[in-house]
Amino acid sequence: MARKKETRYKTEPTKSELEILQVLWEFGPSTVRFVNDQLNAKRRMVQYTGTLKLMQIMAEKGILKRDESNMKHVYEAVMEEKRTKDILLERFVDSLYNGSASHLMMQLLGNKKTSKKELDAIRELLKKMEKK
Repeated sequence: MARKKETRYKTEPTKSELEILQVLWEFGPSTVRFVNDQLNAKRRMVQYTGTLKLMQIMAEKGILKRDESNMKHVYEAVMEEKRTKDILLERFVDSLYNGSASHLMMQLLGNKKTSKKELDAIRELLKKMEKK
């Protein structure tokens, strides 16, 4: 059986690129103006030309694709949010925790104040995983 080629980024998105991806994942394909306005409203003040240049670079890197069929270019994320987060988390766990999800969880739960509701959700997830 032929194996489907796995989609991955050639280079990991930077923090600024992830901010742009978050906007596109939330709102779908968008113009640079819309993305820039969202960044200014939700995150930090950025110049339109900076957002434009970064989105052009992201398109060159294969992180975004650009629809040039209209006067206003519309950009969209190449990979879905969950897939991107899965890849980045896998790389993070591999590089910082030698691939051990349990070491990551122990440190995460030990460093943060975890609510009872969150702990209950974690217990439920663990029960479901044990049944598999």
